[in-house]
Amino acid sequence: MAEIKIAAKVRSEFGKGAARRARRDGLVPAVIYGHGEKPIHIALPAREVGVALKTSNVLLDIDLGSQVELTLPKSVVRDPIKGTLEHIDLILVRRGERVVVSVPIHTFGKYDQDGILEHVNNAVEVEVEATSIPSHLELDMEGLAAGASLYAADVKLPEGVTLASDPKMIVVHLSVRVAAEEVVAAPAATDAAAGASADAGSAGDAAKS
Repeated sequence: MAEIKIAAKVRSEFGKGAARRARRDGLVPAVIYGHGEKPIHIALPAREVGVALKTSNVLLDIDLGSQVELTLPKSVVRDPIKGTLEHIDLILVRRGERVVVSVPIHTFGKYDQDGILEHVNNAVEVEVEATSIPSHLELDMEGLAAGASLYAADVKLPEGVTLASDPKMIVVHLSVRVAAEEVVAAPAATDAAAGASADAGSAGDAAKS
């Protein structure tokens, strides 16, 4: 489980204007909350936190100067066009505490190549100790036949991790591939009928003249 320490600045200014000024200075507005504590409004260095967030469910040790708070990113808002960080919500966590998080799934194994693989859900929710969140979970697709599915219950869970998602939630589905000749048969027949109709029309016009 990745754990990264980042120095923060406590914010005393709020509102859109203050947020814009922070971003202009290379900072990202954020708030720390949870455990019944009063929310702490901070600003984080955009470059450092951007790199940290590339790791799924990364734990952030936020250095406030007088104290260090262990947090987990809960909500990350990005600019819809530029993709730059706009705001981050961080929840307080305690070592030994169990949390519910969404963890990405990595698939492996050979499946029926005559099928078309659909990734219906790329992650599942699990309950796990905050400092032991896995970077990913694995799903074995060995021998999966066309027309079949694998579910959340089929995902391999490490010791100490329990499934929070619906066990019947579909993770991957292997659709039956439709033969190409079946797809083009109908249009081809239609084109042939249209051609025959056109020939008949031409013959009729010739007879009239």
